[in-house]
This record gives sequence, structure tokens and C-alpha cells, in this order.
Amino acid sequence: MKDIVVIGAGKIGSTIARMLAHSGDYRVCVADRSAEQLQQVEKHDAVSTAVVDIADRKALVTLLSGKFAVLSAAPFHLTVAIAEAAAEAEIHYLDLTEDVESTRQVKAIAAEARTAFIPQCGLAPGFISIVANDLSRHFDTLESVRMRVGALPQYPSNALNYNLTWSTDGVINEYIEPCEAIVEGSLIEVPAMEEREEFSLDGVTYEAFNTSGGLGTLCETLKGKVRTLNYKTIRYPGHAAIFKALLNDLGLRHRREVLKDILENALPTTTQDVVVIFVTVSGFREGRLVQETYANKVYSGVVAGRMQSGIQITTAGSICAVLDMLAEGKIPTKGFVRQEDIALDTFLANRFGHYYAQKHETERAAS
Repeated sequence: MKDIVVIGAGKIGSTIARMLAHSGDYRVCVADRSAEQLQQVEKHDAVSTAVVDIADRKALVTLLSGKFAVLSAAPFHLTVAIAEAAAEAEIHYLDLTEDVESTRQVKAIAAEARTAFIPQCGLAPGFISIVANDLSRHFDTLESVRMRVGALPQYPSNALNYNLTWSTDGVINEYIEPCEAIVEGSLIEVPAMEEREEFSLDGVTYEAFNTSGGLGTLCETLKGKVRTLNYKTIRYPGHAAIFKALLNDLGLRHRREVLKDILENALPTTTQDVVVIFVTVSGFREGRLVQETYANKVYSGVVAGRMQSGIQITTAGSICAVLDMLAEGKIPTKGFVRQEDIALDTFLANRFGHYYAQKHETERAAS
């Protein structure tokens, strides 16, 4: 059994701990600065808890020393401190951050590290990058790569058509920070919540708009190889207009803590959600312009004996799958590892990655 530390005892962190503990191959210590939050972590023989303040570097390094890996499910602004402690303790590091600047700093830390540093191991960035890169390999030359992801309530019942399903800090950050994109072959930044579009999937109409961080490292990987590359978050129609009013007209983009407090007290959480994944790649193959699409929906369900939301299953399942592949030596064990370095088939064959696999396997069987 390998010893793992999970930083953050929230929805995703506790789900990661549960998945790993129930696999029988990992001992997990869940760390958080809140003793009250840690009391919510499921009791299991393979799970322990520790009250640790990330700002206390010495205590964090002591906790990490001798472990196989640390998995960060903490807010994005704590990413760099955890990565630095992992480097000092000489253990593997994985995170779920969507924050672009944090990932750049993790890459710099990885350059001198003796272990693997694998950021952005969630759904988007994360699995979405693995899918997009896999599709891109099917073409002689690329034209466009369009990535769309959303975690939505199955039964929307408010004006925003939205329920809180994961980190409120993360949602606010991706709605405000600049977004990377490749336009006409050039790597640029575009504003969040702009370039809204509508599309239908399985008879349901959605909107999608620019959000920050979802491309992960794909901009660097595909720069000079594709004319158009972008990432947008999927919501039900009407969501973007209301949120832009909150951010811009009411000035809440400058008062993030106020916005967070409003959202967490006005929008209920739900486990009855659906994760929509929609990736379209076009390019030339044997002289012809062709297009391939990956479309999938992942619903809430029972995992390790407990009902989990779709976003918990996909996010926790993704980072657990990457950890598993790291432990098995199927991905690099030293330096900076990009999500697109991971083969889609290897990911889906993994016991944790298999939560994504049903739709993909059906399409493969039909082709």
C-alpha cells in the first residue's frame, strides 16, 4: 500500500480519499486547517486526518515526508505552497488547479525536482486535454480544436439555471481571469465570459462562453500546429447574461469574497447533476477536411458505497486515475508531466478512469 496525502477535506478531497481507500491499495491522510471539516471525512481503516495550516511550511513538509504523493484538492491560491513543500519532501505532486499562473509556477518547481509534478489532473483542465490530444493525433494537419465542458444541475430551478457543484472560488476565478486561446495561429488572451455560442446535444440546448484555465498546457503543446484552439464552459441559456451583470454592472469581480458569500448562501448544492463533455477537432486527413467529435455525459451515481455528484466522480476519478498510472509506472515519474502526455485508452482502461468510459466504448464498438 502506498501512503498518500490529500490536501483539502471538501467535496472533492473527501471523494478522492474515499475512492483511494476503497481500492485497497492506498493509505490516505486527509489534511485541512479546519478540524470541523475533517470530521466530515468518511471513517475508514485506510483513512486518517491531520489538522495542518498550509502556511506552516515546516509542519506541511513534516506531514509529506516519506509519503508517495500529495494530491491537492485545496483552493487554487494554495497550489504553489503545496508544490514547494512536495519538492522539499521529495514526493510526487498532483493537483486540480485551473489557475494558469499557478501552473506556470509548478512547472518551474518541477524543473529542479526529483519526482513527478502533474498539475491540472481534474476534468477541465485534465481529462478534456487528454481527449483533445487523442483526437488531434488522428489528423495529418490540424485546423481547429474546440473544447466544451460543463457541470450542470439535471433539474435547474433558478434564474441562473445553476447549482453549486464544486469550488465556488474556482468558478469565480475562471469567470474573471483572462483565457488563453489560439486564434489564426497566434497564442493570445481573450476575455472571460465572452464569445457566447449555443449548441444542442441530445435535444437539449446549451450555451458556452470563454472561461479561464480549461486548456491546461494545450496552448503550448499545439502552438504552431493548429489555426484555432479554444475552451468554453457549458451552461444552460441565460446563465452568462445574469453573471456578467453581477460581475460587471454590480462590480462584484472586484469583491470576490462578497460574490462567494452571495452564491454560497443563495444557490443550493446538489448531487443530481450531469457533466457534459464536448470536444470537436477538424483538420486534413489524406487531403480531405474532416471532423471528429467526442461527446459524453457523466451523471451522478454510487461510488464506493455513497451517492456522488457527476462532478465529484469525474474530478476525483481523474486525479485518482493519474495517481494509479503514476504508481504503475505508465506515465513519467520525474519532472513536469502534462495531461496530454497521457494516452486516452490507457486512462479509460484504468479502474478510476473507467467512470468516463461507457460512452467512449460504445462509440468505439460502433466504428
